[in-house]
Amino acid sequence: MAARTVFVAGAGTEIGKTYVTAALTRRLRGQGRPVRTLKPLASSVPPLSDPAFAESDTARLLDAQGLAVEDETVEACSPWRFAAPLAPDQAAALEGRSLALPDLVGWCRMQIAHSEGTLIIEGVGGLMSPVTESATGLDWLRELAVPALLVSGSYLGAISHTLTACETLRLHGIRLLAVAVSESEAAPAPLGTVAASIARHAGVPVFGLRRGEACPEGLADLV
Repeated sequence: MAARTVFVAGAGTEIGKTYVTAALTRRLRGQGRPVRTLKPLASSVPPLSDPAFAESDTARLLDAQGLAVEDETVEACSPWRFAAPLAPDQAAALEGRSLALPDLVGWCRMQIAHSEGTLIIEGVGGLMSPVTESATGLDWLRELAVPALLVSGSYLGAISHTLTACETLRLHGIRLLAVAVSESEAAPAPLGTVAASIARHAGVPVFGLRRGEACPEGLADLV
């Protein structure tokens, strides 16, 4: 039986998607639920032999799953890894590589079909960030046709960015499970204030997450 799947999308880039994904993974494991977490596309990833790899998104997600960082586990989590801290299409071009949306979608569908329990797929960048020369993260999510968890920050402007992303998902018929607001460093407003403002308009449950704190039980229960 295919895994129950959720796609972690971002209202923007560098706002805490991997933190939220890792926290959610740990919470599900703590509940005794089988979970597998993937980040098929990953930029700014040093070679596995580089000590800095331990700080990569892929390494953080493997740690959340209780998996050792090895060639096999890294490849299974993030088969498309790029060194440059750029959108995947740009990072791939710098390495003389390319990526086609059908290949990415096909790989994800195969993981869905052969996984058990819950499968979490973390996207890259923001919802509209390019993932190939012609496709965005939204195209990727739309092709997979799975529910989304939207991650936002609490920085100035996050409310508008988040609600715009929520509306975009609705317009494209993508089911939005919830919004997770990851606290931004030096944000001018408290996390709770930002989350409450988003909740008044989002039409879905909204959860605030501070760095270092566990994923709320309520968020895990929706996945």
